[in-house]
Amino acid sequence: MEDVKIIDLYFQRDEKAIDETDKKYGQLCYSVAKNILNDKEDVKECVSDTYMNLWNTIPPVKPLNFSAFICKLTRNLSLKKLDYNNAKKRSPELVTALSELENIISSENVTETIENKELCSIISEFLKEEKETQRNVFIRRYWFLDSIQSISEKYGFSQSKVKSMLFHTRKRLKAYLKERGY
Repeated sequence: MEDVKIIDLYFQRDEKAIDETDKKYGQLCYSVAKNILNDKEDVKECVSDTYMNLWNTIPPVKPLNFSAFICKLTRNLSLKKLDYNNAKKRSPELVTALSELENIISSENVTETIENKELCSIISEFLKEEKETQRNVFIRRYWFLDSIQSISEKYGFSQSKVKSMLFHTRKRLKAYLKERGY
């Protein structure tokens, strides 16, 4: 079913909207949550909470990009769940990805800084200027929190090539942010 029709079901308060969302985006939601959380039950809970939040948010919100809206909602809920959980249960991929970003963003708390809208806008501008492959690899790593291995498999690159691409992209981003006062 097309996104517009699914959104219309939410506006009509038709519970079929949740079923259609799950059919179309369930795997994506699980993937986003799984990359952040280690616990299968936590992942299920976050995906379920995503659907509940969609139900409570639409209407009045009418998302322009439904898949991005769902991913952002799932990601934010997963990060909140991760903060709630004991630090010992943190995903090693998340810790590694955030520690890689700490070197380019001058802030005490990377998570708070990333949520800063101005910084997000600047990073978006930077990524628009990057080649599509570098941009996609960067987004898979730092937004979807995919592992180096899964990125290399997805794009057919060696793990060392992915690491090198990320290193050089972070280096360019650091210079870009420095030019803009970050």
